[in-house]
Amino acid sequence: MASETKTPQQKEGSGALRTYRKSYQEAIALTGPVLPLVSFLGRLPLAMCQLGTLLLVAETSGSLGTAGLVGGALAAGQTVGGPLLGRAADRRGQRLVVLLATLLNAVAVTALVLAALARLDTWPLALIAVVAGASVPQIGPMSRTRTLALARRKGADDRLVGTVLSFEGTLDEVTFVLGPALVGLAVAVAHPAAALLVAAGLLAVCGTWFALHPTASLLRPAAHTTSGERSRLPGSVYALRVAMALQGAMFGASQAGITALTEDLGMPEQAGLVYAAMGVMSAVAGFSMAAVPASVALSTRWRIATAALVVLSVPLLFVSQLWPLYVVVVVLGVAYAPNMITIFGLTERVVPAGRLAESMAYLMSGIVGGQALALALSGRLAESSGPAAAFAVVTGAAVLCAALSWAVRPRAGRERTAATNAVTQDAEAPSSTGR
Repeated sequence: MASETKTPQQKEGSGALRTYRKSYQEAIALTGPVLPLVSFLGRLPLAMCQLGTLLLVAETSGSLGTAGLVGGALAAGQTVGGPLLGRAADRRGQRLVVLLATLLNAVAVTALVLAALARLDTWPLALIAVVAGASVPQIGPMSRTRTLALARRKGADDRLVGTVLSFEGTLDEVTFVLGPALVGLAVAVAHPAAALLVAAGLLAVCGTWFALHPTASLLRPAAHTTSGERSRLPGSVYALRVAMALQGAMFGASQAGITALTEDLGMPEQAGLVYAAMGVMSAVAGFSMAAVPASVALSTRWRIATAALVVLSVPLLFVSQLWPLYVVVVVLGVAYAPNMITIFGLTERVVPAGRLAESMAYLMSGIVGGQALALALSGRLAESSGPAAAFAVVTGAAVLCAALSWAVRPRAGRERTAATNAVTQDAEAPSSTGR
């Protein structure tokens, strides 16, 4: 009978796997298994509404220009409204803010569907779209903020914090892949309006559940300073926000280039599949980030991720056939999630805890805004100069990200530590309001 004795390499591998699995078990245990599922389902409407709005308005108005304008209004609302909701959550707590935003958003999305079906003029549609975008309850950033605060409260080490960020980043990536797919399914089975109504219903249920989950009462607003002034942010925070907007620009320019190339090849139906393949690989890479040793500094991870973005985006400039396009974008997807997760991690390190929800919302809004702007500009470039012009925007944005990763050195300061202590003490104190 063959010996079952494991070699040192096998023991080391199995030990690493156990550590990896344990890290995710500890991350999920912070909130319990229900909240991650609820937050995942609550993020799907954000990924569904952009494409769903474009398809609905294009069909009801018969104009791609009108659809683009209304879709741009939705993205503008998301970009501006997200940080405002994050700031309100930092000051008032997540429960009330998320609950009100959820109800308003569900009503606004339903109103947008009814207005489009009634064939209202462009400007009323755009106005409703702004409200629908601005009221998105930011469940992704709120969930990330809530879980990180609970992790810090329990004295979590950098390994567990990194696992939380990897898990949250993976949930984001999966929703951005699955959301458009659900829209496509709804359109194929019924009508674009069905996709948006499903999104509104899903958000009404899951957003309310997320707001009322017991963990919301454990996270208190940070104590106000005696001077009543808001905690100042270090300059590196703004550089991180720019970097995340550039990441969004890479998404938008990639989408424009992929769409243009598949159309040139006479296979426009492949565009969504190519983009989804990139998203799936990004999600896999994000899930694997928990295996990176804690000894590898976040600044080092950021530089490695941005260098990979530059190197892996260059082949896009030379792709002219479908299967090479699949290969290149899938490989490029390996660098996307690690870059995003690291930026979230650096932000968590340097911002005061009393402004964490606002800062996380800024990052997510940066992705949305950067993607919408780059998609519009790169689409025009691809139309006039071919897919390679749009892909050049991808590489250019990657180069700027890499430059920022070397020029900026985010460091946690005294204010971050003090604010963390304030949140922890307040969270552990008895509630006088019964929340």
